[in-house]
Amino acid sequence: MTRLEALAHWLEKNCNIAGSSLMPASSDASFRRYFRISQGKRSYIVMDAPPELEDCTSFIAIATVLRSAGLRAPEIFAQDLTLGFLLLEDLGAQTYLDALQCQDADPLYRRALSALCTLQEISVESSHNIPLYDGQKLQTEMDLCPTWYFNQHLGRPFNQESQEIWKQASAAIIQNCLAQGQVLVHRDYHSRNLMACEPGPGILDFQDAVIGPITYDLVSLLRDAYIEFDEEQQLDWLVRWWEQARKMGLHVPDDMGECYRNFEWMGVQRHLKILGIFARLHHRDGKSSYLDSIPRVLSYTQKACERYIELRPLSRLLADSHDQLSEGLSF
Repeated sequence: MTRLEALAHWLEKNCNIAGSSLMPASSDASFRRYFRISQGKRSYIVMDAPPELEDCTSFIAIATVLRSAGLRAPEIFAQDLTLGFLLLEDLGAQTYLDALQCQDADPLYRRALSALCTLQEISVESSHNIPLYDGQKLQTEMDLCPTWYFNQHLGRPFNQESQEIWKQASAAIIQNCLAQGQVLVHRDYHSRNLMACEPGPGILDFQDAVIGPITYDLVSLLRDAYIEFDEEQQLDWLVRWWEQARKMGLHVPDDMGECYRNFEWMGVQRHLKILGIFARLHHRDGKSSYLDSIPRVLSYTQKACERYIELRPLSRLLADSHDQLSEGLSF
């Protein structure tokens, strides 16, 4: 029996829903698959997460935490952790990325920023077993960049000088990240995982949440790998978030300049990781569409590094890779 057949059987036996109406709902960078299924006038989302590759327990735990705080995470109607199947509330088919084709971004993003502050205000109990975004994890993520982007994708393994630049920049970035206020972090709070529903935003793909730097999700939202806003707009939204966060008593700097610096340095960490992940998705997993976003992510990273003396040597490494991409040598 294939997994799709097993999923249809599970729905019919345990949820009294005919599995014959399963339709693909969305793609994912992981091994999870999502389907939309109808019963009468109501539709649901079904998650297929092979248990040997994906763990649904964190999804269930974080969904409970978010919903308890009044956020719009999908309700879970049925589950089977042995099989890796979940029956979920359908938050609609329009992501923020879709909505931006026909709607003004400002009201959407103001709601997303308000929801983010609510998420960051959540006090997470130790019983939820949410991992810490510690220095080792931050470093491991960044190291995907030299392994998969520079070495595998560009064919440019680091020499001794490059390794030293990487080591010094990584240490400085991690020091900044760990000094920031530590809160619940979604880790992929961006236009593909926010749904334009009412009340909204609907929040998806939160199973990898951690306790980490307060600016991480802000970077995910405002310096999105899939859509770009001009820096003036980014700054306007950043200030709005900072003002609301201060009013709510969240751990943010009193000085907006320091907050912006933290935002930029956090962005460098995230985008270095993304460069590595997108290259890995192409070379290891055959998911080449992510390569289209590499120039945007590279631009974010290089611009931020150029603004800080400590990161300018890293900017030069990135500039060299940008030149190679522009010449089309990596494709």
